[in-house]
This record gives sequence, structure tokens and C-alpha cells, in this order.
Amino acid sequence: MNCAQLNELNEILAPKKVHFNLSVSELVKKALASGEGVLASQGAFRVSTGKYTGRSPKDKFIVDDSMVHNRVDWGSVNRPISPEHFESLYTKVKLYLKERELFVFDGFGGADERYRLPIRVINEYAWQNLFVHQLFIRPTEAELEDFQPGFTIIVVPGLKANPETDGTHSEAFIICSYEKRVVLIGGTHYAGEIKKSLFSVLNYFLPLEGVLPMHCSANIGEEGDVALFFGLSGTGKTTLSADPERRLIGDDEHGWSHEGVFNFEGGCYAKCINLSEEKEPQIWNAIKYGAVLENVVLDPETQEADYADGSLTENTRAAYPIEHIEGAAIPEMGGHPKVIVFLTADAFGVLPPIAKLSKDQAMYHFLSGYTSKLAGTERGVTEPQATFSTCFGAPFLPLAPRVYAEMLGEKIESYNTRVYLVNTGWSGGPYGIGKRMNLTYTRAMISAALNGSIETANFEADPTFGIFVPDHIEGVPSEVLNPRSTWADKDQYDRIAKDLASRFNQNFEQFSQVAEMIKEAGPVQALTDKETKV
Repeated sequence: MNCAQLNELNEILAPKKVHFNLSVSELVKKALASGEGVLASQGAFRVSTGKYTGRSPKDKFIVDDSMVHNRVDWGSVNRPISPEHFESLYTKVKLYLKERELFVFDGFGGADERYRLPIRVINEYAWQNLFVHQLFIRPTEAELEDFQPGFTIIVVPGLKANPETDGTHSEAFIICSYEKRVVLIGGTHYAGEIKKSLFSVLNYFLPLEGVLPMHCSANIGEEGDVALFFGLSGTGKTTLSADPERRLIGDDEHGWSHEGVFNFEGGCYAKCINLSEEKEPQIWNAIKYGAVLENVVLDPETQEADYADGSLTENTRAAYPIEHIEGAAIPEMGGHPKVIVFLTADAFGVLPPIAKLSKDQAMYHFLSGYTSKLAGTERGVTEPQATFSTCFGAPFLPLAPRVYAEMLGEKIESYNTRVYLVNTGWSGGPYGIGKRMNLTYTRAMISAALNGSIETANFEADPTFGIFVPDHIEGVPSEVLNPRSTWADKDQYDRIAKDLASRFNQNFEQFSQVAEMIKEAGPVQALTDKETKV
């Protein structure tokens, strides 16, 4: 960030009542005094985000200037907005903030000092500043002395855009200017937009440094073995990486450098619909004083959280620092991963609950990014919808998919990483007929993949999808491993499986430039004897 840009931002902060880097207790007191929310019985700060209870992807834009015009992968995800519209809206934001009390967080995106990005977040609400304080990397006192932001995120939920004059899609806006090194967020109170904006920024810059940015969780075993869990929101990244037998590196966003894996964040942002102490004890215990609860319904008498109540949204959330997870890996770093798990919530209920992938299949399924959008994760999604999200993170990838896919393929080969596809979605039938995969079984399958015991099984290629299914895993009924056997109507299974296979192939037509071996690694292919072994 150059001097002119810093001076422009300093003008926003100069004459007002500005609070820099307040402590957790100070932010909680400010938020309570302003009526921004209430304390739940266990001490977490609970807020309602109103109209917007999930991300709003159609309201997200990148400023189309000379710096990024030929580099960004423009389309329905990376939508352009003109520099003129950005400047006009930026002026409105500065005027809006002119007389307001502001809260500023200075910190970092990235736990690895060699690659981290200094960031400044300016909030009009104390609770959102608490959110970023707990979610991003918190600096030391020494690091704050001469802090200079490399990117600034300005968050003004109370300011609504005018689509006719501002060039936006609606009243909400999430606009990134890579040239100005500024993100503007307004018209929405949903704090997840702040978190994902930083992720998108890192996804733009880090590949230039040889670092693969990834939408995944990560943990590490006693022997230093690292595992990655890729998947969209609601597929189980947070739940499955929070393993009491392993230390958590992070639950959502990581980089893979030449040295190993590191977390982008300093906290976790867990979905907590139907959260229970029995099934997810680490997340349950992490929700205490200092945590933020979004749209969780509280008992009006006791202020106890009712995690089963999705009346406001299915996308209820808890934000907390990683220190709230007992035994978390701090600093949040590890070596090169031994195992990668692609998580998918298959709403059709036809994918195996676990399957091993060859390298080419891994590249195929990474580029495909098949899953189901779960209710509440995005505006307008009220029940699971089958979707393909490239690299398991298309909404946050400003560059062409092949950039990230080629980097992943190189790293899988360089470090002999084993890759598995795990279906945390439906079994015994599609959504509405079948049941969601048993979490106990999923954990047993994940454990077998991580400790290597899955390799003692015999693997057979699925006749429709070609991926390699084990015949036994300790703690999992053998019939569960074969999805067809769980369906009462086998003919219906065959029809739906072929339909999903067709969707895979149609979606993959967009990747015309990838190698033929990767294209041929998809479903409905004639497997030779050589190809049936991995």
C-alpha cells in the first residue's frame, strides 16, 4: 500500500472517536452498551444479522482496472465493476463514516510470517470488530508499534447502495479493489463476508509466491502427520477436523507452501445448527466468553442457546479463537500433508461414503468440486441443491481454476499425498428419502484413512464413477460402503447415479485445456485392468 493510499485511509480515521485494537472484554462491553446483541448463558456474544444470514454472491464485485483486467477469471463469480463506480461508492463510505464511532483491528492473514498479509479492518459495530479479532491472526504488542496495513477492509452494514447509481446488484455490496488494496462491505450485517473477503484477497496474491491457497481445514497427528479436508460450507470441514485425537491447525482456509501448510486465520467459524456436546464436544466447549454467535435462537428466560432451532436460518454460526479448541496447534502450521480428503454432501445419495482416488481422479474431482449447497449458506437456498464449485471454493477464487489445480497436482505428486473422496451427504436414497450419513461411521472412515488402516482393504472400482471403494473398514457396516446396497429400489439408484455421472461430464466440458488423462478420470468410463488398481 503506497503513501497516497495510506493517507486516504488515515483521513477516514483522523477526526473521529476511533478505538484501535480493543481487547475482547472491551469490545464486549461496547457492543452490550450499544445494544448490538446479548450474552448467551455460556458467555458468548449473540447477535442477529437481520435480512442477510448468509453470503450474498451476486453482490460481490472486483474493480476492473488495468492491474487485474488480464489476470482475473471474469464471469458469474468474479463480476466486474468499473473504477468510477468504486470511487463513487468509496466516497459515500468515507462520508458515512465521518462522524461515527469506529473500531479498528490490525492483524494478519496467514500464520506463516514468510507469507502473511498485514490487514486493517475498520468496523462501525463493536461486535463485528470482536468477530475479526477472534477470526484473524492477532499481532503481538511489538508488531503493532509500527504496523502498516497491506490491505484494508471497511465494513459499513448500515450503508446501503443504490444499484441504479452505484452499479451494484442490490443494496448490499462487497467490492474489492486490488489496485487500491481496499475491500468495501456494506448493506449486509453477515460477518462471514469479512472473512471470505480476506480469503479472496489471499487467493489472488499467494500463487504469485508459489503458495497454493486452499478452502480446507487441517489437523495434525502425534507423529506430525498433516491431513487436509476440502469442502464447501456444511460438508463437515470444521466438524471432522476438530478431532480430539489430533491437533487442529485450522478449520477453513490454508496455504500450502514449499515448507508445508499454514492457517490463514486465528480462529474458527463453525456452523452450529443441531450442534450437540456428544457429537462435537470440541466445538461445543469452544463456544464461551469471547465467542460470537450469529442468528442462534436463545431461550428468552435462560438465554441458553437452542442449536436445533433454525427458524432464523439453517446457517447459524459460532466464531471463536483457535485457542478455545483444546490442544490446537499453535502456531497454526504443519508439514506437508500425508492425506487429503475431499468432502462432498451428495444430495442424490449415490456416491460412496469413502473412496480412494488416483492422482488423475484427484485432479478431476478437485476441478469438479461437486457437493450440495446446504440450506442457509447462501441467500435463497432453503434445501440442498446439487452444485459444482471448482476447487471446492469457486466463490473465492479470482484466478483461473487451472492455476490452483495445477499447483495442487504438483504438490500431490511431489509429496506422495494420498487422496480420498468422502460423502457426508445422503445414504439409502436422495434428500427427502434417504438419511444423512451417520457421523460415527464417517469419523471411523476418516480415521482409517488417516492411520492408513484403510489400505488393508480390497478396493474395487465403482461401476458408475470409477473411484475405488474399500470392502471393509473397522466400525462401519460393510453394506454402508456400497451405496447401491443401501437403497431399497436398486433400479432407481442406477438411474440417479447415471444422472449424476452425466452432470459431472457436462460440468467438466468447461475444462477443455486440461490433460486427457484427467478428463478420462471422470465417471462412466471403460476401465482397463491397469486402471482398476491404485
